[in-house]
Amino acid sequence: MAEALSKVPDVEIDSDGKFKYILVKLKVKDGEAHKNIVRGTKSAEFHNHIFEKVNPAMQALGLECVCLGGGKIEHNNQEKKLRVFGESTGYGKADHAVTVEKLKPVFKDYEISWSDDKK
Repeated sequence: MAEALSKVPDVEIDSDGKFKYILVKLKVKDGEAHKNIVRGTKSAEFHNHIFEKVNPAMQALGLECVCLGGGKIEHNNQEKKLRVFGESTGYGKADHAVTVEKLKPVFKDYEISWSDDKK
């Protein structure tokens, strides 16, 4: 089952704009293996809309999902900047420092910052 974890991309976010995101812990059922993933999209009106898409897809791979919190990402692909901030009303604030560590390997040439600002 650990192979299933390795097949799941760490980060899937929209290519530009400001949008909601969630930090999700994926775990192999009845196992120790786990990893965190970041998912964000403008199409989600609420944070739970993202989780409602992620959870069934991960369950199909035999993985369990736990939402660790949410926030917003401002993605400026022109200036190569990502800003992580805010919180989810339903899930609480994600650990933005963890989110940034997940984003860094995917967006190597970006300036990435985070804050506890609401807006």
